[in-house]
Amino acid sequence: MTLRTMGIAGVVILAVAALGVGAQEIQKRGKTSYMTVDQTESFASIFKRMTGDKPAIERRHQAVLDQRYDLSNRPAKGATMFRGKPLQEGVRAKLREGVTWQALDAMTPEQIRERNAFPDAFKPLPHPNHPEGGMVFPKFHIDEIKRQEARDLTRFDLDFDLPDQFLPEFPPAIFLTTRTDLGDVSQGKLVTIMNYYELFRGILNPKDLEGLRLLVTPFPQQQFNQTEDRRSEVVSRGVTCFDCHANGHTNGATHEVGDIRPQEFRHRIETPSLRGVNIQRSFGSQRALSSVEDFTEFEQRAAYFDGDDVIATKKGINILERGSQVHFMAEFQKLLDFPPAPKLRVVDGKLDPAKATQAELHGQELFFGKGQCATCHTPPHYTDTSMHDLHTERFFKEELVNGMVMAGDGPIKTFPLRGIKDSPPYLHDGRLLTLDDTVEFFNIVLGTKLTDAEKKDMVAFLRTL
Repeated sequence: MTLRTMGIAGVVILAVAALGVGAQEIQKRGKTSYMTVDQTESFASIFKRMTGDKPAIERRHQAVLDQRYDLSNRPAKGATMFRGKPLQEGVRAKLREGVTWQALDAMTPEQIRERNAFPDAFKPLPHPNHPEGGMVFPKFHIDEIKRQEARDLTRFDLDFDLPDQFLPEFPPAIFLTTRTDLGDVSQGKLVTIMNYYELFRGILNPKDLEGLRLLVTPFPQQQFNQTEDRRSEVVSRGVTCFDCHANGHTNGATHEVGDIRPQEFRHRIETPSLRGVNIQRSFGSQRALSSVEDFTEFEQRAAYFDGDDVIATKKGINILERGSQVHFMAEFQKLLDFPPAPKLRVVDGKLDPAKATQAELHGQELFFGKGQCATCHTPPHYTDTSMHDLHTERFFKEELVNGMVMAGDGPIKTFPLRGIKDSPPYLHDGRLLTLDDTVEFFNIVLGTKLTDAEKKDMVAFLRTL
């Protein structure tokens, strides 16, 4: 349901519910971080209560999305992801009445903040139910896992929020650094416990094949487990690493970071791609993990259970053996390569002038010059393997919106831009739906003052990566 179908009374109710409250109403510390261990409410009661609450929760969140974004399906002409899914074009962030992008460009951060002119779409994006949180999967992934494994990732309390057109193509391609001659080795299939052996036997060595098996094996997780405190209607075998990182890439599944409290300050996190992790140097929601091995072990020990080790023990933590299982899983992940970029030169990762259009070449010039993008995103992988704080809190006042505090993001990892067109939505929480939104966001935050024509050329360049 959208605002257009609800009538004036419904719009008013949802607008009031979704509007933020002032900073004085936000409790910044003092609440307990611990979850309830002794579950006294029966599953039947939980199920009835939460299914009853679901419609109102989803209406409130939809009101936030409709206020922030143009969610219409507008494919870009001649621009697709690797396997042919159209990219969405245009800036989808909505401006406040009377504000233009040109006017924002002329304001200082202080003026934007005082006039409350910063687009809501550029503020942190709440989880579909921020007070509850947890893993939420797109329906196309739920349907395919159910078809292959008869394992149901449907949550009875919540559905995924962003429309499919803003998510990566499904299933995504798989490229291996060890077998570049094969191109996409997925054969157009979603890799699961049911087909991994058939697809990769003879391509991987036995150690890597075992690592892949563990990556597609379900293990208990906070919302999907065998206890009464679950969010699946029937007891669940759990989730796999590749339920979020589909085919070693991403399907856009969302979660909340496990290492921030209180709940209102936790960040939504949009699943990052695992392509190219071999060249990265920091991992995890706060980038506190220094190796793929650390990240792999941490995911099932902590991230699966919101960072609560007591609850993890109760629900069925899967403790991986570091010397073999963790190593095998990490070694396979390090084989995941970026998609081909035929317009880039091998030697330096920049455009080959003989293959690129004038718009793409101009976009590259802006990327390395006026746009300041290469300050962090250096070729050939377009990352500096570091972290940077954009201090977005300069542009807006702290408030509570639908259960989440609009606050600064803190240091953000410089994710590689290679293959970026295959990984919408953008930024760590998915708040930027298109590459056009991303260019507009950084134009305001970095104060680069790009013209409309320059922004279009920048998008054209990003699509070549």
